[in-house]
Amino acid sequence: MNTPPTTNPTPTSEQELRQFYLLASLNDAQLALMKQHSRRIQLKDGEFLFEQSQPAERFFVVVKGRIKLTRFSMDGNEKVIEIVPPHQTFAEAIMFMPKQIYPVNAQAVGATELISFDNKVFLGILEQSFETCKRVMSDMSMRLHQWVNEIDHLTLQNATYRLVNYLLYETPKNHQPGQPYEVHFEVPKHLIASRLSIKPETLSRILHQLIEEKLITVTGRTIQVHHPEKLRRYGQIWG
Repeated sequence: MNTPPTTNPTPTSEQELRQFYLLASLNDAQLALMKQHSRRIQLKDGEFLFEQSQPAERFFVVVKGRIKLTRFSMDGNEKVIEIVPPHQTFAEAIMFMPKQIYPVNAQAVGATELISFDNKVFLGILEQSFETCKRVMSDMSMRLHQWVNEIDHLTLQNATYRLVNYLLYETPKNHQPGQPYEVHFEVPKHLIASRLSIKPETLSRILHQLIEEKLITVTGRTIQVHHPEKLRRYGQIWG
């Protein structure tokens, strides 16, 4: 295990904390308690936050940078389970499991800043308030539904559909329907490939196909999507 990451008492505002789905349903007193027991963490590129099988005492939200969640297969190959982007939580479901250990490795991709929260404090809040517990479980159920849909995409659809769906999912929030947009890979392409359960050479081949169809242009890690609707229809052919 690497040197423990740098942690500091968090100067986070309540407004910032309420942006995260697990904390959005808490009242002011509950949120203040979570803030009191939270810490900001600074990670360098490649630094581990935790490793598989370590005791799970905290859950996290990414503020800046990205976290790569991985497991190793029986043959020693690394499998990327998820690349956690900014403003997304992770490791929160473990607090509800009988055996609370981290099932994956968590490693920074680039300089990364996180906020960590104490599992026991959060569980104590849920135990004391049935109404809060219901609201939080509803939010977690919606999150679980999103994960189930993603599993369907990764297991039931072929590689071309998965990549096209990924490019469409990365549409900017302020994008005007039908207009071109750019997708920038914040992490190396081989990590994107692993995340989509695609071999790197297969990812390159599909990107080349999309270029030949004049649907995209690739410049380094930036992909220009020229015709979103045409790209969507192209993906449906392979779905």
